[in-house]
Amino acid sequence: MKIMVCGPIAYGDIKRIKELQKFLKEKGFEVIDQFQRKEMDYSNIKDFRDKRELARKIVENDLKFVGECDIIVAICDEPSFGTAMEIYHARRLGKKIVILNEHAQPSPWPIAFSDQVVRSCEELVEAMLKLGF
Repeated sequence: MKIMVCGPIAYGDIKRIKELQKFLKEKGFEVIDQFQRKEMDYSNIKDFRDKRELARKIVENDLKFVGECDIIVAICDEPSFGTAMEIYHARRLGKKIVILNEHAQPSPWPIAFSDQVVRSCEELVEAMLKLGF
């Protein structure tokens, strides 16, 4: 079973995604790395208005990996257009969705689209095991 970790990138949180990917791998889970191609890490780009082609490639890349995974783990402590779209796309494809919220979640949207909500990495591991991963 393959896991894809999603979360805010544009505001400097790619490090958090990579840390969670590493944590899950160390716990024995199979994790998809949507950043395996260097140009898919756009954390240093502050304005996409003149980068339509790159934006299209990044979105296609992410949606391809959503299609290949069995479960999305979404870090939702901050708003993210990309994470929201990945969650929505995953739900439409029938994928499992676990929301990791270490802080309060003021929006109903990620909760409503999730199969489970966890508050820590330890709870995440327990949730993954309960879901059969």
